[in-house]
Amino acid sequence: MKKWQKRLLWFMGVLIALILVGLFYVKTITYTPTTMALEASQKATDEKDVLFFKGDKEKPALIFYQGALVESASYSIWAEKVAEAGYSVYLVKEPLNLAVLGQNKAEQIIRSNDLTDYVIGGHSLGGVMASRFATEQDNSGLKGVFFLASYPDEKGSLSSFKGQVLSLTGSKDGVLNWDAYEQAKKYLPKQTVFQEIKGGNHAGFGSYGEQKGDKPAGINNDEQQEAVANQLIDWLKSIK
Repeated sequence: MKKWQKRLLWFMGVLIALILVGLFYVKTITYTPTTMALEASQKATDEKDVLFFKGDKEKPALIFYQGALVESASYSIWAEKVAEAGYSVYLVKEPLNLAVLGQNKAEQIIRSNDLTDYVIGGHSLGGVMASRFATEQDNSGLKGVFFLASYPDEKGSLSSFKGQVLSLTGSKDGVLNWDAYEQAKKYLPKQTVFQEIKGGNHAGFGSYGEQKGDKPAGINNDEQQEAVANQLIDWLKSIK
C-alpha cells in the first residue's frame, strides 16, 4: 500500500471516529419525553418524519418544530389536547432533533397530506426555523405562525405577514434571551397576540424534565401543558 493511501485511510478512520463520538455526545445531551408524554404519543400515528394527532379536516392543521435537542414526542401532551379540540397536529421529527437541519420539513407534510389550511410554529429554536419557513410561502394555505418561548430573526421576518401570529412565553423562563425577544418584535406584524403563562418556564412548553439554565417553574408541568393547549386552541379559533 502506498504512503498516500495509508494517510487517506488514517484520515478516514479519524473522521469516522469523530463523527461517531459527536453523534454519541448529541444523544447524551438530548432531552427525552417524560413517561406521561410517551403515553400521550402512543395515541398519535407514528410516521417516519412526524407524529400525527388526527383532528377535523375542516379545521386548520398545526405543524410544529421542536426545540433544540428535544425529542418531538415531548410535546405530545398538549398536542393530544389540541387534536381533541379538532385541530390536527403534526409534531415534526427533525434530524438530530435540531430544526436548523430541517427548516423545510413542513413542505413534505403539506404536500403529502394536501393541507390547504395550516399554521406553523415551534418551541425555542424550532420557532425561529418555523418563521423562516413561513416567510418563503407565497400561498394562501398558511393561516398563522406561533412561537412558544421563541421569536423570529431577520431571515424569518413576519413584519408584512397578513395572517395571525401568537407569541406565548412563560414568566419563569430562564433560557429565553429576553433582550433578543424584545428586539425581535420589530419582525412581528401589528396583529401579533402576546400571551404569558404565569409561572411557566422554558422546559414546561414540552414535557421532558428540567432544562439546563432554566428557572424553576411556579406551576407544575400538567398545569403548563394545559395552559399551552388552551392558548393554542383559543388562538386557532380566531383563525378564519
